[in-house]
Amino acid sequence: MQADPLSTARLDLLPLRVEHAEEMAAVLSDPALHAFIGGAPLTVDELRTRYERLVAGAPEPGVSWCNWVLRLREESRLIGTVQATVTGRHAAEIAWIVGTPWQGRRFASEAARGLVTWLVGRYVRTVVAHIHPDHRASAAVAEAAGLSPTDETHDGETLWRLALRP
Repeated sequence: MQADPLSTARLDLLPLRVEHAEEMAAVLSDPALHAFIGGAPLTVDELRTRYERLVAGAPEPGVSWCNWVLRLREESRLIGTVQATVTGRHAAEIAWIVGTPWQGRRFASEAARGLVTWLVGRYVRTVVAHIHPDHRASAAVAEAAGLSPTDETHDGETLWRLALRP
């Protein structure tokens, strides 16, 4: 499975390219973005190296890495990312991040809904996300995308799931 260009009401979800690293390094430069996910902002070179790995694809057979940057049409600029790790054609793990200046305007929810719709249209029947229990904004994004919290945890994060019938 490969990332296709997608559009939502306000966003274009563009398949990730290595060339996005420079603009995205600025978008993701706020250390506060790492409060729940750990780590620190990457430099342009570090992000370029990461994007090279992502664009090359998953080394595991049957696993697809689908990554998009989010372009806000009204500002004609990148504001974040969404991603899906698809195993086989029936399950995907998703994640999202939006730069600090664009938070609070439901861009992550809009992008996550678009991503889940795209995945379901490709016969993915289980979508999951791992969310820190104190990260209320990410929980709201997961809920907006149709996922619900489970009793399962992994590395201190709650597993959220959307399971559709085959």
